Amino acid sequence: MRNAVLEELRPVLPRIAERAGRTDADANVPVETMAELKAAGVFRMLQPKRFGGTESNPVAFYEVVRELSAICGSTGWVTAVLGVHPWQLGLFAERAQEEVWGSDPNALVSSSYAPIGRLTPVDGGYRLSGRWSFSSGCGHCSWVLLGGWLAGADGKPVDVITVLVPRSDYVINEVWDVSGLRGTASNDIVVENAFVPKHRSIRNYDQARLRGPGHRINTGPLYRMPFASIFTTTVTAPIVGMAAGCYRNYVEQMRDRVRLSYGGRPFAEDQFAHVAVARAASEIDAAVLQLDRNITELYEYAAANEPIPIELRLRTRRDQVRGTERALEAIDLLFKTAGGNSLKRGNAVERAWRDAHAGSVHVANDVERALAMYGRGEFGFTIEDNLL
Repeated sequence: MRNAVLEELRPVLPRIAERAGRTDADANVPVETMAELKAAGVFRMLQPKRFGGTESNPVAFYEVVRELSAICGSTGWVTAVLGVHPWQLGLFAERAQEEVWGSDPNALVSSSYAPIGRLTPVDGGYRLSGRWSFSSGCGHCSWVLLGGWLAGADGKPVDVITVLVPRSDYVINEVWDVSGLRGTASNDIVVENAFVPKHRSIRNYDQARLRGPGHRINTGPLYRMPFASIFTTTVTAPIVGMAAGCYRNYVEQMRDRVRLSYGGRPFAEDQFAHVAVARAASEIDAAVLQLDRNITELYEYAAANEPIPIELRLRTRRDQVRGTERALEAIDLLFKTAGGNSLKRGNAVERAWRDAHAGSVHVANDVERALAMYGRGEFGFTIEDNLL
């Protein structure tokens, strides 16, 4: 299928690749890169058409994310995260969408979903306070999606809610100093007693069951897909892209290298290198094929306005975490067989290794939990999980 956004983006990919080292060193995606991504329409791929988006099939969005991640892991990660938020915002009430995009269809939203904030009911909405970590790309955004727990009359949690907060109501604390995904600038968000009107909130329970208030106006199939499937695949897509980029750079770098430690033979003649390349390529291909297959099937059910089987949701989560595992297995194999040169800071193989491992610790990549859910489902147990 033709991917119009990717075609629009291809001429600037070399420039984005040239900035990969700078992105890593400066711990932020350059404004020039963000401008190029906006101009190509990347962040509007999952945005409702009524607000200037294209409502693309998510498979096309993930293809763009993988291509960007292949040349710069941090840029790909920020693109994935900020690019999926327009989809989620499409599940909110129309008034909330109008507030974000009414005057600027290119407005961006970051997030931190852990239910850390305390929400206290007040007339017309809630009062919110808290401090959230890991809000990737937040410095480029004018709004943020935050997770919070709703306090009952006795002060104990009674519900989990995601709220939308404008830039005027929060402070960004620049604390991001990490080994991998350095350029994502995933800093902390601090909110002190901000008022959140009811229309800027959505219950996680309703969202998981495809009952968001935005469904009344955004009726296309894109918005009838499960949050857990879209969100978790969004986390894995850049990691698979990093593995693909690592593979390309590995083959290019090693093609003409001579291994002095093995008698001066060309590395490319080593049969063990041939096996490593074959294994890595197979793992990457398997990850892409499974991820794309599952999202395609989910989209087809949504387009037909048919209920999405729990078996498909479970399989999507199974293959999503395995996709991350496969990508890491490929990168680790390449990193190890590249020899001591892969340790040099700043080379593409080393940076991909750091970035992919950093991305793998995201809660959506909790492999054992996701696989256990799949196993329980196969044995007929009832499963309750917001990431399903």
